[in-house]
Amino acid sequence: MNYDNVMKLALERGFYFPSCEVYGDSQAGFWEYGPNGVSIKNKFLELWRQQLVRRDRMLEIDGSQIMSKSVFEASGHLGNFADPIVKCKECKSTFRADKLIVDASEVEIPENSDLNEFDNVIKEKAISCPKCNGSLDNTKKFNMMFKVGIGPEEEEAYLRPETCQSIFVDFPRLFKTMRGKLPIGIAQVGKSFRNEIAPRQSLLRLREFYQAEIEVFCNPNKLDVLDKFSEIENTTLRIQNEQEVVTVTCKQAVESGIIPNKFVAYYLGLLSEFYEKTGIDMNKSRFRKLGEKEKAFYAEVAFDFEVETTIGWLELVACNYRSDYDLSSHAKKSKEKFEVMDNDEKVLPHVFEISMGIDRSLYCVLEHGYRDDKENERVVLSIRPYLAPVHVGILSLVKKDGLAEKTNDVYLNIKTKFDSFLDHAGAIGRRYRRLDEIGAPFAITIDHQTKDDDTVTIRSRDSMSQDRVKIKDLEEILSKETRFP
Repeated sequence: MNYDNVMKLALERGFYFPSCEVYGDSQAGFWEYGPNGVSIKNKFLELWRQQLVRRDRMLEIDGSQIMSKSVFEASGHLGNFADPIVKCKECKSTFRADKLIVDASEVEIPENSDLNEFDNVIKEKAISCPKCNGSLDNTKKFNMMFKVGIGPEEEEAYLRPETCQSIFVDFPRLFKTMRGKLPIGIAQVGKSFRNEIAPRQSLLRLREFYQAEIEVFCNPNKLDVLDKFSEIENTTLRIQNEQEVVTVTCKQAVESGIIPNKFVAYYLGLLSEFYEKTGIDMNKSRFRKLGEKEKAFYAEVAFDFEVETTIGWLELVACNYRSDYDLSSHAKKSKEKFEVMDNDEKVLPHVFEISMGIDRSLYCVLEHGYRDDKENERVVLSIRPYLAPVHVGILSLVKKDGLAEKTNDVYLNIKTKFDSFLDHAGAIGRRYRRLDEIGAPFAITIDHQTKDDDTVTIRSRDSMSQDRVKIKDLEEILSKETRFP
């Protein structure tokens, strides 16, 4: 199994596909979700809300995708949100400098390194243009913001490169109107936009993508005063400590100094518990602490949650302790007050961020769930039943002898309670295989015995076992198996 297998499945079974693919001038980095992709994405987000937002009593908002120039001047994005690029002097092609160097020499340079570091490696390794073999110009910075013009005067504004800025600028109002108390988490799901230099590999590097971001506002003097830490103190984390990955509990991570305080460890613990429930193989995951040149410009401490795939380690979540960078910057630019009262203490809150890439996470769910069952000549998407785009297929053994009508009756009773798929056409084995490929955990078959005793066959996706059950018991059985944990 590899990336190509997952890509083939996604295209053939309606998970996702390129945007505007019928046109030759369609741009790279834009992908669309089909029906099965939308279904699994919505269930993934509902699990995220259950395991993080509701569990921690967070607030959820839905902010604007277009924001004023002032927001991104204050946030630092207009000045700092840039990638290193290098151009060919001959064919004028543009490349992302760090990726070009890795591909040509396997030397890794953090993207936030000084520009002369890229130039030195290009010179030392005699790296040339991969298209025409021409010489390369000096490395420059390319700002990835999408600029838009508003109204007839085309007033300058920008598509948001991350969803969190609306959380920051809305914080004073939200804290007041929702009777906030520190620490308080504010969450948002939505699309962000980055003018990536080299978008690639479908959902893994996009120009338009989904994020689920959480910003937790806290009193910086109380990072180790957290009663709810006991909820996750025994949750295990896999943390890359220098060159090796160590498995420790949240409590051990704090006591050993691998994680700086209980506050950060608590949210890494919640995140780890969430991803375990998505079905991703947690033995192929790690929290990697970022070095000074890897961190975002606003981060004091940063951990990336990464998952190993057939194409390498993928960053799924950026966990950044942003201190008071954002609130102090917006307070200075807007001249508004962002301090709040924490009991009798007036504080400017610090922020810990959990910024999740939804598209990449879904790819990992698909890859880790993909099985090529050669023994039974089938491909199986063995994902958690509550994330499956279709919970159950409703199949008639044959269409004659009144079985099609009986099948339709069963489907009518189930379709509003579970994501169901009605299928009368083709050999029963092929219909099972189609359901296996989209991850449907169950298939119900109506046959001639059904007419005699109102029982049906329910087939399990993973074991292929079949059991005879009463039609009246189907709802209870399916509810038990497909509900969220």
